[in-house]
Amino acid sequence: MIAFFDLDRTLLSVNSGSLWVRRETRLGHVRRRDAVQAAGWLLGYHLGVADMEQVLVRAIASLAGSPCDELVERTRAFYNEEVQHQVRPGARTTISEHRARGDGCVILTGSSGYLSDLFVAQLGLDASLCNRFEVDAQGRHTGRSIGPVCYGHGKVLHARAYAEARGVALADCTFYTDSYSDLPVMEQVSRPVAVHPDPRLRRTARRRGWAIADWSTETPRLD
Repeated sequence: MIAFFDLDRTLLSVNSGSLWVRRETRLGHVRRRDAVQAAGWLLGYHLGVADMEQVLVRAIASLAGSPCDELVERTRAFYNEEVQHQVRPGARTTISEHRARGDGCVILTGSSGYLSDLFVAQLGLDASLCNRFEVDAQGRHTGRSIGPVCYGHGKVLHARAYAEARGVALADCTFYTDSYSDLPVMEQVSRPVAVHPDPRLRRTARRRGWAIADWSTETPRLD
C-alpha cells in the first residue's frame, strides 16, 4: 500500500506558497504588482473561486528564460530559513507508522520539485509527485511543465501512474490532505484522511464519514 501526503498545511503547518511570495517580494525577486496578483490567486484558491490549474500554468510559463540553478538556490535558502522546521509533529508519527507496516510514503503536492524533494530527503520518503519544470540545454526554464500540472485531477493522474507502476491500485491507497481542492484524489483512494481540513473539506469529510486528523502533537488524533 502507498500513503500519499499533501505538503502545504498537511505535512507542514503553513502554506509555503504564501511564505515564498512574501520572501521573493521582500528580496526583490518579485515585483509588488505581481505579488499582489499572486496573493489574489491564493485568496481565490482558499475561497474556491480561482482556477488554480490555469494559475499554475501561467506561473510556470512566467519562468521561461530564467536560470534553473538560481531558482534551486533560492528555494534551498527558503527551505533552510523558513519552512524545514514547520513539519507537523503528528506527520512524523504517521509516516513512522506507515513505514512500520511496510507502506510506501510519497508527497503529492502542487508545490515545485525544487522544494518538495527537500522534504522527501528530510522525512525519509520515497518520492515527490509535484510540479516539475522543463529546462533546456542551457539550463534555463522553458516555461513548460514536465507532465500534467499536479493539481486537482492532475494529482489523480500522477498518483495513479506512480501506484500502478509499482503494482498497486490507487483504490487501495491512503491520502492525507487539508484541502477541498484534493477531493478528486480523496474520492479515488480507500482511506481518505482530512488533516486540519479547510471548512469545505471538514464538512465533506463529516458527511461522508472520512477520518479527520489533528497532527498538532506527536500523538495524532482522529475524529
